[in-house]
Amino acid sequence: MKTLLDLENWNRKEHFEHFNKMDEPFFGATVEIDCTKACQTAKNQKTSFFIFYLYKTLAAVNSIENFRYRISENKIYINDRIDASATIGRKDGSFGFSLMEYNPVFRIFEKNAYAEIDRIQNTTGLFTRSFDDDNLIHFSAIPWLNFTSLSHARSYSYPDSCPKISFGKMITLDNGKKTMPMSVHVHHGLMDGIHLGKFVDLFQELMNQ
Repeated sequence: MKTLLDLENWNRKEHFEHFNKMDEPFFGATVEIDCTKACQTAKNQKTSFFIFYLYKTLAAVNSIENFRYRISENKIYINDRIDASATIGRKDGSFGFSLMEYNPVFRIFEKNAYAEIDRIQNTTGLFTRSFDDDNLIHFSAIPWLNFTSLSHARSYSYPDSCPKISFGKMITLDNGKKTMPMSVHVHHGLMDGIHLGKFVDLFQELMNQ
């Protein structure tokens, strides 16, 4: 479900109209995430760390309204729920786009995520299903790289307002602390640096629980 944002009375109306005209309206940042506690929690729960931090990412995304905004025909809609289209790798080195539906109950999300991963790994090609709605984040993991910045392949002619969130290689420091880079790219017509900062802070808080 989604509702139409009252653009005329939105305090960011001018911001939206300005940035939405740009060929590249996305901006982003790469930050270091402390995943020491989260990694141990996932281990204690005997679950995939990838599924665990994907769940925490969606929990943070769904908690911040601007991350649930999407643009359609120059109108902004507020989605009730945001899911993830995550890239899932296969043994042959290829990957496919998945659909991970968010559920606030972790064990339900986990069960569905494992089923979707299994489905992708037993199919071929990039698009193994249709994506009829844009209530998504585009999510990827690049566990081979401890990157400090990241760019994305994008078609400027294709209307897109979905946030793009990527994680890199987890590093263990000498003191036992574990970190990994997180890159977040968002549409500047829908949010500003303050919203990106709130998302990063909330995500780190959820990882520390």
